[in-house]
Amino acid sequence: MYKQIAFLGPKATFTDIAVSRLFPNDYKVPLSTIPDCLDAVNDGEVEVAVVPIENALEGSVNITIDYLYHEAKLPIRGDITAPIEQHYMIHPDNDTPSFKPEIVYSHSHAIAQCHKFLHKELKGVSYESTTSTAAAAKMVSENPDKKIAAIANEMAADVYGLKIAKRQIHDYSHNHTKFIVVSKQEVTFDDHLTSEQGYKTTLMVTLPVDSSGALHKVLSAFAWRGLNLTKIESRPLKTGLGNYFFIIDIDRKMDDILIPGAMSEMEALGCKVNVLGSYPSFKVGKPQMV
Repeated sequence: MYKQIAFLGPKATFTDIAVSRLFPNDYKVPLSTIPDCLDAVNDGEVEVAVVPIENALEGSVNITIDYLYHEAKLPIRGDITAPIEQHYMIHPDNDTPSFKPEIVYSHSHAIAQCHKFLHKELKGVSYESTTSTAAAAKMVSENPDKKIAAIANEMAADVYGLKIAKRQIHDYSHNHTKFIVVSKQEVTFDDHLTSEQGYKTTLMVTLPVDSSGALHKVLSAFAWRGLNLTKIESRPLKTGLGNYFFIIDIDRKMDDILIPGAMSEMEALGCKVNVLGSYPSFKVGKPQMV
């Protein structure tokens, strides 16, 4: 029996591309929002969810981090990094030299990633945010009578029957997004169509209140043990100004000595430490359809 994988939909989002490469033989369930995906796992409606957590240009997807900390509290079972290539697309009925849209739709991150194109090629045209790039493509597909366009990926153009009027309109060619795999159960990746990038361990650390040099002491617990950190980020605890928790990624698999020792040292300092996951990391190559 195949696993059911919830992902940020509709069909043909960048998350859909990541899921298709990581779980090519499993049943995909598109949902409207990131909280919907995480709730579906918590409520037992699906076994696994895949949601975006970080973009190379726009930074962290805060709703994912905050919802994992405050609401869903699900362990990470893996992550996957995929290249992001944005294309400007229109309905084929509007494929004329004189066509100029009145509104361009896309996800807010995609709009920000294509600022130079929008400013130069579509100056004066309004743009509006949608829940995903695929949702924007779907909207254009369903409204051929409206003077609108979308920014999305090539899968979206194919799925929703749109014409790509301009390819690769993103400002920077090295753009990538990282997605995480969350589940209450262990997850296997036997059939994945990606390259493996080793393991990492993610911790959530809350510092003690009014403790001088607490963050320095926390980082020292990793430094003298030779534990390489690939990410450290603060997010508000939502309990008042100046109160934060930290997400820390360690570039290695959970072991029996070093990481537990660092955790014990932090707890002795008065920190609250939770292991969000110790998991394999994957990477998708350049899109095959471009």
